[in-house]
Amino acid sequence: MRAPRAALALLALAFLACVSGAPAAPPSPPFYADRTDLLKVIDASGVLRPIERAADLALRRRHTLEHMALVMGPVPEEFRATALAPRVLEEIAGPKFTRRKIALRVEPADTMTAHLLLPRGLAGKAPAVLCLHQTTAIGKDEPAGLGGSADLAYARELAERGYVTLAPDCWDFGDYRTSAYDPYAHGYASGTMKSLWNHMRALDYLCSLPEVDAERIGCIGHSLGGHNTLWLAAFDPRVKIAVSSCGFSSMASYAASPYGGGSLKNWAQRRYMPRIETVYGNDPRRLPFDWPEVLAAIAPRPVFISAPLRDENFLAPGVKECVDAAQRVYAFLAAERNLVAEYPDAAHSFPPAVRAKAYERIDAALR
Repeated sequence: MRAPRAALALLALAFLACVSGAPAAPPSPPFYADRTDLLKVIDASGVLRPIERAADLALRRRHTLEHMALVMGPVPEEFRATALAPRVLEEIAGPKFTRRKIALRVEPADTMTAHLLLPRGLAGKAPAVLCLHQTTAIGKDEPAGLGGSADLAYARELAERGYVTLAPDCWDFGDYRTSAYDPYAHGYASGTMKSLWNHMRALDYLCSLPEVDAERIGCIGHSLGGHNTLWLAAFDPRVKIAVSSCGFSSMASYAASPYGGGSLKNWAQRRYMPRIETVYGNDPRRLPFDWPEVLAAIAPRPVFISAPLRDENFLAPGVKECVDAAQRVYAFLAAERNLVAEYPDAAHSFPPAVRAKAYERIDAALR
């Protein structure tokens, strides 16, 4: 019997790798056509079967992270050895907290700036929250309360509640707007992964501070910061609670929204993930991951979601679809109460009432 042509091609590639001395490429993670059926996993034999135990769920989570890396590029762990070498650029003492503008060496070729807010009167190690900004030219200044919307000054508000907070710049915002640094010239496949790497290094910094309890760190963000919060929590288990405002909807729902215009082209910008266009044709059906899987990858850790009913960017029904699918994974882990979504009657914003509920959830998880 003749071997199928695809199998012969794979054998030929394996032979060439052996004779050339090159390592064989790792196998691609299996593709899941239904990204809402989260209690099934494709096992090592290629069979789609029900998830029955924790190891099955861990395998499905691994597949999700591998699929995200196909689109975003790999996490550049080789940069972890780079000393952060923190420098204080500015320090201003206020009545409730001290704000420091700091510089961190996040990789050999790049230094990131951030605002560190240290509450006054700390006794012992305190919980901390990483605060990620929306799409705004001023970047980190907005969550720190130095400009922009008062409803998005959550780094300042949480510092006033006794949390150590850190607000870094995403790539292409804030101080990066005057920087010549280009992540694509340094091996990144996406601006998204560059920002996520910066956020991971921000967590490294928080964990190093004598004022911070490294076991009690959360993350909060609106819009751009909302989706970065969830991606960071999926990749990094040090995030003990994730709060996302106006951060996502299912990819198909986004494509159908007024902002999507029938495709995922907005997600393919340089500051996001160009492979969405160059590899996956801006088609949500071809994309190897979707938001229900991201939420499930965070389980059973707490997630609080604000999805306003009049948000024309991330449509509330598309958010609910993702939450309902992920809730089945939380239920499997007996953690149904840890995944909470609020649907305020508002546009693309983070209203005070729902923000207060988010802070209550952070208190419950980190206090």
